[in-house]
Amino acid sequence: PAGAMDHQPKFFENLSGTGKAIGVLTSGGDAQGMNAAVRAVVRMGIYVKAKVYFVYEGYQGMVDGGDNIVEVSWESVSSILQVGGTVIGSARCKSFRTREGRLQAAYNLVQRGITNLCVIGGDGSLTGANLFREEWSGLLEELAQKGKIDEEAVKKYAYLNIVGMVGSIDNDFCGTDMTIGTDSALHRIIEVVDAIVTTAQSHQRTFVLEVMGRHCGYLALVSALACGADWVFIPEYPPKEGWEDSMCVKLSENRARKKRLNIIIVAEGAIDCHNKPITSEKVKDLVVQRLGFDTRVTILGHVQRGGTPSAFDRILASRMGVEAVLALLEATPATPACVVSLSGNQAVRLPLMECVQMTQEVQKAMDEGRFLEAVRLRGRSFENNLNTYKLLSHKKPDAELPKTNFNVAVLNVGAPAAGMNAAVRAAVRVGITEGHKMFAVIDGFEGFAKGKIKEITWGDVGGWTGQGGSILGTKRTLPAKYLEKIADQMRTNNINALMVIGGFEAYLGLLELSAAREKYDEFCVPMVMVPATVSNNVPGSDFSIGADTALNTITDTCDRIKQSASGTKRRVFIIETMGGYCGYLANMGALAAGADAAYIFEEQFDIRELQANVEHLTEKMKTSIQRGLVLRNENCNENYTTDFIYQLYSEEGKGVFDCRKNVLGHMQQGGAPSPFDRNFGTKISAKAMQWISKKLKETYRKGKVFANTDDSVCLLGMRRRNLVFQPLAELKDETDFVHRIPKEQWWLKLRPLMKILAKYKTSYDVSDSGQLEHVAMHSPKEAETGAI
Repeated sequence: PAGAMDHQPKFFENLSGTGKAIGVLTSGGDAQGMNAAVRAVVRMGIYVKAKVYFVYEGYQGMVDGGDNIVEVSWESVSSILQVGGTVIGSARCKSFRTREGRLQAAYNLVQRGITNLCVIGGDGSLTGANLFREEWSGLLEELAQKGKIDEEAVKKYAYLNIVGMVGSIDNDFCGTDMTIGTDSALHRIIEVVDAIVTTAQSHQRTFVLEVMGRHCGYLALVSALACGADWVFIPEYPPKEGWEDSMCVKLSENRARKKRLNIIIVAEGAIDCHNKPITSEKVKDLVVQRLGFDTRVTILGHVQRGGTPSAFDRILASRMGVEAVLALLEATPATPACVVSLSGNQAVRLPLMECVQMTQEVQKAMDEGRFLEAVRLRGRSFENNLNTYKLLSHKKPDAELPKTNFNVAVLNVGAPAAGMNAAVRAAVRVGITEGHKMFAVIDGFEGFAKGKIKEITWGDVGGWTGQGGSILGTKRTLPAKYLEKIADQMRTNNINALMVIGGFEAYLGLLELSAAREKYDEFCVPMVMVPATVSNNVPGSDFSIGADTALNTITDTCDRIKQSASGTKRRVFIIETMGGYCGYLANMGALAAGADAAYIFEEQFDIRELQANVEHLTEKMKTSIQRGLVLRNENCNENYTTDFIYQLYSEEGKGVFDCRKNVLGHMQQGGAPSPFDRNFGTKISAKAMQWISKKLKETYRKGKVFANTDDSVCLLGMRRRNLVFQPLAELKDETDFVHRIPKEQWWLKLRPLMKILAKYKTSYDVSDSGQLEHVAMHSPKEAETGAI
């Protein structure tokens, strides 16, 4: 709603949990990040003065009672953030499916006064929870009749509140963009694919990879998109009749083009258009019989559920856990059971049964062969993934391609960021599909001025998605001092549009080029910027390509450091992160790694604050958690340097804890891109290229392209729930040019979250959450708004 921004702040300090008891359980298949959710529920619950109980082994523990339901403390959930799976266990439970079992469960909860349940699991677990809630008063009546509880208890515990969080690696739940565990499962798959690529290339092999997803093709589809697989089989979109022929033609064409490997990804639930299963073995036999290629099958299996949760899953689960407690505090007998989830970048609450019904609709559509409907029901983001995959994986024969006679140049500007190459690949391939001639500029604006520019073809960018850094080469140099030379190159090569992939320098560079339009007609062409920088400091976008990979690097390193600190006992680490003046990496890294504090430029701090942090750590050393972790953004304060803070902590902590420091440095820019960055880079760049085509058509007059309005120089960014094109001229007012950051940053809202989870008293505006929304069926037209 338009008026949502002027809302009255609503502070969670005014929501009290006193006298309430919350039970938390994990149920169904395990997923990485469940522990982060459990930790957030426990800590937020204790924070608002509620009692919190673990229910061990899912619903089985609730039925069995006894020491399966125990009250927990703050320290109970220490050190579980980085552990995969669920530490409180999960079991399939037959007895809870019977009324007898649910009666016993109700009795066990009433004994402890628990009338608030937080259920973390898949759609089955959540449906069970809803039924339990509906039967609750009847169950209590029955218990009273049997003399197990008194009338007093029936009145006192009359209502059961339920909030769900979806933990499922399949991402098969409608209404949520990402379920807890999906991103981590993609990390596992991509690690395996990257490893297989090297061996397949050595031997010119074809690999068939089977990934999880009995009823949902999300993992298969996104990993195919993220590694540029040759073919993908998913249950929602079965291949057309005669797919065997077209697949074999495609594979042999690729071999003819000197591609040394083929990768085919199969979801375990893949089917053909007659609802018959397509197995990985069947695909392998087909390739061997028809083409005689050396082919191997790899079934990933439970590897996908394992391992440590990714930074994304930890942050997602922590946000959801806190949100779930808020939803329980505000629940009334009249509000329906809800699930908390993310839409784009925003926490939302949705009626649990609406989501479940829609999830079941998808299955029904697939069973009845209504496949287009199934894809649509899966939601915007699924549909976008599918369309982008189709766009990028198959090159049409030259004869079928349109010819526009437009030349489009792509360049990287600024520091390297993981995912830049995926963005270049998508731009080049979409450009070629749209009929343009694509040019690659080497080494940014500096290379442009020197004439380092060449045509780049479909095949040239094969295998680029998994490569870190910038293959085209990138420089921080701004174009202002080379305007004359760049204009010459634009004229010589007849460049009709520019796509710049980069960070803050790319933004400044495009501002300079658009200012130079008065003097040079060459710059009167459509120009678009795609944000790519680990610092995530570009105005106009909540995320930039490369930030997720950097965050995972920071989180992994912090995990190792925490382990080292736990071994030595009573040790505090101070870790310096990159980001320029932007505190995104420090703040989100602290949230994902479970740090005690994060010093950032955006939130001024003084010596009293540092003193308070030292005292906080001194108190912490008296508990069973004898280690500390403090993150500091490199430019958060020119006087309170990393050394200064290290020395202060060392002096003040004497006799209580000792101190070490660690500067992470450029490892944050390197490494293979995370699945999120590959996917985000691919989709955002494809969309930017389609915008260029549209603008070229609009601005082509009398045989030449002429664009000099503000809306022909845009930045494509992710804003809350949508991908939006914003004229650079409009973004100027939103920018702090001195510190190279946006004036307003969404993630500062999550700052109190980190403090709450580290046990600091803080103020937290929760007015954004709390409105129950409905699950919207989107119309096909809307699919273009761009969920990631």
